[in-house]
Amino acid sequence: MKLSKFKFVLPQELIGKYPAQHRDESRMMVLHRNTGKIEHKIFKDLINYVGPGDVFVMNNTRVFPARLYGNKEKTRAIIEVFLLRELNPALRLWDVLVDPARKIRIGNKLYFGEDESMVAEVIDNTTSRGRTLRFLYDAPHDVFKQTLYALGETPLPKYMDRPAEPDDVERYQTIFATEEGAVVAPAAGMHFSRELMKRMEIKDCKFVYLTVHSGLGNYREIDVEDLSKHKIDSEQMIIKADVVDAVNEAKDNGRRICAVGCSVMRAMETAVGTDKHLKEYDGWTNKFIFHPYEFNVANTMITNFHMPLSTLLMMVASFAGYELTMEAYQLAIKEKYKFCAYGDAMLIL
Repeated sequence: MKLSKFKFVLPQELIGKYPAQHRDESRMMVLHRNTGKIEHKIFKDLINYVGPGDVFVMNNTRVFPARLYGNKEKTRAIIEVFLLRELNPALRLWDVLVDPARKIRIGNKLYFGEDESMVAEVIDNTTSRGRTLRFLYDAPHDVFKQTLYALGETPLPKYMDRPAEPDDVERYQTIFATEEGAVVAPAAGMHFSRELMKRMEIKDCKFVYLTVHSGLGNYREIDVEDLSKHKIDSEQMIIKADVVDAVNEAKDNGRRICAVGCSVMRAMETAVGTDKHLKEYDGWTNKFIFHPYEFNVANTMITNFHMPLSTLLMMVASFAGYELTMEAYQLAIKEKYKFCAYGDAMLIL
């Protein structure tokens, strides 16, 4: 499968910059893999496609306020610092991206906040754009973390082309986000409202939660035509026993197992055994799924509409079928569906 097969023109106005007023009232395209039928619905219509014993696997990662702005010593240049992950809590070491990168070198100090009480020193160049920062802040770790996050803002993707607003703190997050660690929201899960989940539970659907701390790897450009030569960034993931038990029971009973989002699908395919049953897992995954691929666990998927040439689109095309996926995307553009994290949903049956 070649990169160029996933190229299409996405009009800028179809990129969702703001969420739907109500989580479960975004649009939803329904794809039937067995017949090729395509339907146009609203997300809360999901209730009409579910039944007793169906299991919905969700990602409960929580996005933290990862984007900060600091002043460089001497020049006072404004530098964007994007927190990726904490490397060493005791030493206050963080893996970060800086922009503009060319201005930041080892030994530089950055000052944050109006009183500039938070100071960071660059101690390593980890990649062409990445850096390791040591924050110089003398306080207990929980106080340091609280202060650091108070300086940050919701890390909306650059393609939204707008600053984060107060509403984004809650909306760029699922309602079941509990495990802090992501810098990218699991967008498919953001369509679920408490009301819809309650109605689904009344129909005897089950919700289980695994954790994938989604990073920026999905936004990185692919620079090879042959997809088998592309490597994606590793993401931390945890699948506990309750998820394993619920999914395997549903599998054995022939029920629907729905992966809510690409991160969930990747996690389950990482943790599947040779018997095609899910296993407990606590580690990292850099699994890149593209056609041809035989899926072992989920038989249903909920996802958003993704960017051209993205690894997320490639996974969806592998699950739904390449021709049906690209037909659906052309129809989505024609019908003016919204794309990306604050966009509309797709249910693949």
